[in-house]
Amino acid sequence: MPNTLTRKVSWTIPRRPLGAHMSIAGGIDLAIERGASIGCTAIQLFTKSTSQWAARPLPDDEVGRFKAARVRSGIASVMAHDSYLINLCSPDDALWEKSVEACHLELQRCERLGIETLVVHPGGHMGQGEDFGVRRLAQAIDVIHARLPGGGASIALETMAGQGTVIGHRFGQLSRTIALTSDPERVGVCLDTCHVFAAGYALRTKTAYGETMREFEGEIGLRRLRAVHVNDSKRELGSRVDRHEHIGKGCLGLDAFRLLMTDPRLEHLPLVLETPKDEKTLKEDVLNLNTLIGLAAPEGVRRRAMAARVAAGGRA
Repeated sequence: MPNTLTRKVSWTIPRRPLGAHMSIAGGIDLAIERGASIGCTAIQLFTKSTSQWAARPLPDDEVGRFKAARVRSGIASVMAHDSYLINLCSPDDALWEKSVEACHLELQRCERLGIETLVVHPGGHMGQGEDFGVRRLAQAIDVIHARLPGGGASIALETMAGQGTVIGHRFGQLSRTIALTSDPERVGVCLDTCHVFAAGYALRTKTAYGETMREFEGEIGLRRLRAVHVNDSKRELGSRVDRHEHIGKGCLGLDAFRLLMTDPRLEHLPLVLETPKDEKTLKEDVLNLNTLIGLAAPEGVRRRAMAARVAAGGRA
């Protein structure tokens, strides 16, 4: 299958884990096929329906097809995202236990599929306060780990925008949570560019990007970073509103993503889009990924590519 992404740009950059969230409609293995069809080198998926607590069992043949498709595609980096129903900070004991069990189940499904990372929303404290939320989340992680000792799949807590009572919109909240767990080495973090921007971490200039990454390093540590969700933001800095936009079309702008794509500390990490799209054509994914690939090219190469387009009668 042709690599649509690199074929549509006028320069070459080293391949890196780069892709988008893919639908599992029709079977989990089809998420691999969809990602491969547009040249992804990384994808994210759900392991089950996000609108239901229950999960259908994974048949052996579907698991086999998934693993075979992954090998065939060459997509080395595959991560999963947990259900939006889960709230590991809930003060309601019944909902908290249900959430713990659901997250445990999703980690089990990841292990069965050979997926190393499950991105998890920290959840909301529902009015009980930040300290309660942090302690409740750490407790949930410990229970999950106890039920799945020494597992091959690990949790990556996602940075959040800060809507409502959700925790995770400050790096310190995540670092305190991790420190409170019994086995902090099993816990990582997924940074979402839209979320951190909406939470008040500026990324739009070299100075602002550097300050944000230094704060992340100081509070959490880049060694804990497992993946990056690459999304522009419909809303302004510090809005605490989670609304994803296409790359360069929102309030973050292109410079933030150029800094991200050229940061050597992140070159081994999967960068995955969660931007709006037509699930049938994936054309928005192709456009956004091409934009990111272009931003990663050296300045001199970009100028030569632009000059070639102008010479050929295209736009600058």
